[in-house]
Amino acid sequence: MPANIPLARNVFGEPIVPCSFDPLTGFFRDGCCKTNADDTGTHVVCAIVTREFLEFSIERGNDLSTPVPEWGFPGLKEGDQWCLCALRWAEAADAGVAPPVVLESTNQSALDIIPLDVLEQFDYRRNMP
Repeated sequence: MPANIPLARNVFGEPIVPCSFDPLTGFFRDGCCKTNADDTGTHVVCAIVTREFLEFSIERGNDLSTPVPEWGFPGLKEGDQWCLCALRWAEAADAGVAPPVVLESTNQSALDIIPLDVLEQFDYRRNMP
């Protein structure tokens, strides 16, 4: 592993579990919500995106639905797992449109922005139909 990619831990302090390989997510496009100082967006919350969140993100000026091939971005659809920016996820939570999270795949650095008890309220296992 390159020196600039730290060993990632999840919100439980355990080794992080990959978030998604299809679509391939993560700041480093390695499937995991790893981060370092170059990740100014802090892409550390593994979420299962919803239509409501995608619409919310567009309203905030970040269209996650449209592919951007030159950035290796496939565009997201409802049900995709993706490493979201912690601040955007928190903003969505405040607006009542936060998508469910996969805690085992969410980087512990998310806890610098979002309390664990808040993330646990959005655990995908609690929100499955």
